[in-house]
Amino acid sequence: MCAAGLAAPAATAAPAAPAAPTVDDGLALTPPMGFNNWNSTHCRAEFNESMVKGIADIFVERGLKDAGYEYVNLDDCWALPSRDTNGKLVPDPVRFPGGIKAVADYVHSKGLKLGIYTSAGTKTCNSAGFPGSLGHEYSDAQQFADWGVDYLKYDNCNNQGVDAKLRYTTMRDALRATGRPIVYSICEWGENQPWEWAADVGHLWRTTGDISDNWGSMLSILKQNLPLAPHAGPGRWNDPDMLEVGNGGMTATEYRSHFSMWAIMAAPLLIGSDLRSVSEETFEILGNREVIAVDQDPLGKQGSVVSSSGGRWVVAKEMRDGSRAVALFNETGSAQRITTSATAVGLASADAYTLRDLWQHRSYNTAGTISATVPAHGTVLLRVRADGRWAQHPPAVEVGLEGSPLVEAGKAANLTSTVTDLGRTTARRVSVTLTGPEGWSVRPTSPTTSPALPTGRSLRTEWAVTAPEGTPSGSYGLTLRAGYRSPAGVRVDSALPLTATVVTPPPAGTSGLGDLPWLSATNGWGPAERNTSNGESDAGDGNPITIGGVVYGTGLGVHAESAVEYYAGGACETVTAQVGVDDEEGADGSVAFEIWADGTKAASTGVLTNAQPAQLITADVTGAQVVRLVVTDGGDGVTSDHGDWAQARLSC
Repeated sequence: MCAAGLAAPAATAAPAAPAAPTVDDGLALTPPMGFNNWNSTHCRAEFNESMVKGIADIFVERGLKDAGYEYVNLDDCWALPSRDTNGKLVPDPVRFPGGIKAVADYVHSKGLKLGIYTSAGTKTCNSAGFPGSLGHEYSDAQQFADWGVDYLKYDNCNNQGVDAKLRYTTMRDALRATGRPIVYSICEWGENQPWEWAADVGHLWRTTGDISDNWGSMLSILKQNLPLAPHAGPGRWNDPDMLEVGNGGMTATEYRSHFSMWAIMAAPLLIGSDLRSVSEETFEILGNREVIAVDQDPLGKQGSVVSSSGGRWVVAKEMRDGSRAVALFNETGSAQRITTSATAVGLASADAYTLRDLWQHRSYNTAGTISATVPAHGTVLLRVRADGRWAQHPPAVEVGLEGSPLVEAGKAANLTSTVTDLGRTTARRVSVTLTGPEGWSVRPTSPTTSPALPTGRSLRTEWAVTAPEGTPSGSYGLTLRAGYRSPAGVRVDSALPLTATVVTPPPAGTSGLGDLPWLSATNGWGPAERNTSNGESDAGDGNPITIGGVVYGTGLGVHAESAVEYYAGGACETVTAQVGVDDEEGADGSVAFEIWADGTKAASTGVLTNAQPAQLITADVTGAQVVRLVVTDGGDGVTSDHGDWAQARLSC
């Protein structure tokens, strides 16, 4: 019955074999840019005509339109729950008193375009039960066209088990039959590998489930989308979901990483925050035209992974002018040196290269090494090219810190700063300083200056860093600054923000990890929970930890991708836990557990599912400064991946 309902209504019969959308239709030749309200409003009352018009105004007033943002898109909840007597969709008269066409006319008057939403099912995804388009494709598509809609997001809820390709192809044909150019966004969450079949169906396709405004969610989606680079190109884009920049769940550093990595993946850039109330910093991130240019490069390549060892990612994107965009992305919770070379990212061998930092908006020369010490969860985004003008720029200099920035109050921690000339030319009159919080002792124990650093040479400075007795545990800022002059006498200053963590030695004996303070915790859905399951997205909403019907009183409840770090201080021997998928998600979920001792994987499980009982995992962590508990997805995405570290214990 549902399959039969996919036919075009008799009054608007489908034309014979319309041509499938391709890059030749002129749509989405670069990844769509714009706004979608869902991440900031969901179905709340503030999603209305006033908001949509306000976003359009801000696009123009704040220069976002000129930067490339074009689409103002409505998500779910714009309609009434029932169609009219003619089977037509009815806009909610409270939210949109003037109707959708009036909103479209307003958006068009600003030189922008309007997008709308429905689902390839009997209802949309919201629990209120708004009408979907399954069986109404041609009628709904014509309504959208008559209203002046320019973009359709087509979701996957309540699909009645009808074949995905059939459902999405039918709406493709319906949109084509209207004669109006409408960008077609397939939102079936990657369940049926649309990258394999949708290039002749839609212009972009979601590759994952929904994003959430936290680091773990963003990281998980990034990792799922990166391997799909070969499938992207003009008019056919992998869509890792909308941007969360500005919604408040991540730090500014994490949001810059989010924006940088979406850009290098040639992902659609759909702002998901309410621009009427975001910070200036959010506008600076979203409006960075050098980063946007990476996303919008007309060659249409998605960046490919060059390396990813230890959470230190190098992703490179070929650009139409022959240059390479290069992201040095640090997924870990501490600063990391990430390095590659011009030839490794695909450039031909040359004497030197121009290296442009797209967040600093500065250009340097490099002899070929591309390297930076990247803050925790940070990204350095570069554009590198071989050209004859490299000598006009000062040499690139990398500033880094060796040693663990873990500090026990009252005890000196020994750190080593490095200032390294990566350029083809010499860095002269080099100096370095390290500063910490007021009251801390930060003292150099070796020289802090050098008259000259030729290519590849470093100034290494030893530092003794001491937090005062009684300093509370927690994170504190350090700043490493370097200054130097180019051969032409140009002064260059750089600063590397770092984090020192004041730690408390672990107690002797065996302790439950659910009760010990952690150094850091990232989680794919809501926060990691102590002594309960992960629950849902709010803090403290977990349930008793339960694996295979067995209830455990202590442990950690997490959701992939997750990493929880503890300070061991070289004084501990073993970590043990009963691990598995929590029963709270029914039959869903598949995860793998890992225990890391500093940079070494000390123990791991295979993929575990909800059908399996708890499994004992034991790791030897003797001598480790930091112990990290990691949960990854089972290779099938992160839906319902609720992992438990039941009875997790650290013996010291």
